[in-house]
Amino acid sequence: MVETASHPLRDTRGPSGWSLGAAAIALIVVAPIAAVVWIAFLPLITGGENIWPHLISTTLPRYLRNTLVLMIGVGALAGAVGTGAGWLITRYRFPLSGLLEWLLLLPLAIPAYVGAYALVDFLEYAGPVQSLLREVMGWQSARDYWFPEIRSRGAAVLVLAAALYPYVYLLTRAAFREQAGGGEEVARSLGAGPFGRFRRVGLPLARPAIAAGVAVVMMETVNDFGTVDYFAVQTLTAGIFSTWLESNNAGGAAQIACVILTLVVALVLVEKVSRRRSRFYNTARGHRPVTRVALRGVAGWAACLLCVVPIAFGFVLPAGVILGHALDHAGAWSDPALLRALGHTLTVGGIAALATVAAAVFLVYGVRLSGRALPRMLMPATTIGYAAPGAVLGVGILIPLARLDNGLADSVFVLTGHDIGLILTGSSFALILAYCVRFFAIAQGATDAAMGRISPSLPLAARSLGRTRAQVLRAVHFPLIRGTLASALLLVFVDCVKELPATLLLRPFNYDTLATRVHEQASLENLGNAAPAAILVILVGLAAVALLARANR
Repeated sequence: MVETASHPLRDTRGPSGWSLGAAAIALIVVAPIAAVVWIAFLPLITGGENIWPHLISTTLPRYLRNTLVLMIGVGALAGAVGTGAGWLITRYRFPLSGLLEWLLLLPLAIPAYVGAYALVDFLEYAGPVQSLLREVMGWQSARDYWFPEIRSRGAAVLVLAAALYPYVYLLTRAAFREQAGGGEEVARSLGAGPFGRFRRVGLPLARPAIAAGVAVVMMETVNDFGTVDYFAVQTLTAGIFSTWLESNNAGGAAQIACVILTLVVALVLVEKVSRRRSRFYNTARGHRPVTRVALRGVAGWAACLLCVVPIAFGFVLPAGVILGHALDHAGAWSDPALLRALGHTLTVGGIAALATVAAAVFLVYGVRLSGRALPRMLMPATTIGYAAPGAVLGVGILIPLARLDNGLADSVFVLTGHDIGLILTGSSFALILAYCVRFFAIAQGATDAAMGRISPSLPLAARSLGRTRAQVLRAVHFPLIRGTLASALLLVFVDCVKELPATLLLRPFNYDTLATRVHEQASLENLGNAAPAAILVILVGLAAVALLARANR
């Protein structure tokens, strides 16, 4: 929470370096989104080529329809699974419930595109399932039996829901756990059964958390490219790649990106309105948690099975398939291309994580010191980068940066006669910038919450002893928020490792990361070479899951 204007630490004499720096950081984070809108509407202003009519009459309705179907399908399925699992874990004790409470987070370690590759490999015609069916049933060819189409929109819904339901589970589990036990006891005394208590007591009180979780899931669905590309589902994100890279029309890509931004903004507004209209308070003086009911026999094992299914589908199956390929192709681990991709991933991910957290600390501290309105207004706007898909940020970063890069190279050549080449877009700078913008909200939110927990008397005492503002940040704030910053650093790094759409658009030529190597090799149906990189991505994701499990004990 931003401090009031009367705080003694705040600089009221004029714009300080802290406030100016905070405003500059906020503008850099917001700039790519503004650039997308500007590029999209520039043809309408200048009278240039406008492909809006062409998009509306040809591909845009199909992109929009597929995207909406995916969003609704994934949101509904992930919401049902996450809410159901959260209710079972917080309300009942059954076999393995203590272990399953944390295992339900494991699918967060599996990027959805890795799950897509594994599912197709497991269920395709030459995969183990159909091969076993033909052997057992005596079928000779595909004409002898029917099997669901694997590379389809329905399969994409299943894969994305299995990878994303933990977002809903985390929020709903916390909401169910915080509810007082009095409401449950009253409902039980009035004869309400388990489902009645869930429908009439638990579900209404947890509705804001469910809405927030489903909104995150739907935004991640819009961001996905690897899964929909592998399943040949033409969504808005896939349309950006097709329009820009295949049709060579950057303006059209920006216009599709604006449609995505409209969907994202609508999701955020709906989620905020749903929370604004829902206000629940615990009026009891002594808050008593809900007593978990012991389920025994068939009921207990049924509850256990319901929690095991999403773990098996979201983590065990993809991890097992990928691990099997990694063991069968042991030579792929020593492939120089894999080692280069690992080095690139560690480099750009590490630099981006450090830069993002450092910028977030500067921004939050500068806003707290500043008495100016601009930094305070821009600070909430910096969170939009996390909601904006990576493909949208790619459009908003690469096109303006390419023009700036070419102008810089031409100016240097005119002045010195030396061609310096493309420094910004020819290196990993654009990719690192995209990571910083995309995941800035994670670092900013963690830093702001951590600084908000520090008593104002501590920095005031340091200032009274003659310490400068920079010294107060280093000597007082940093030791107290060091653990939070380390967690934010890890979370940002993990998200950088898993990010695919922005990486595909912004990486330099012949510059692979682990995510792009997995995508490229799997797209060539070479899962054996893709498996080692996928295993490394999963291991990095498991570190984030362990951190989340520790933070949510």
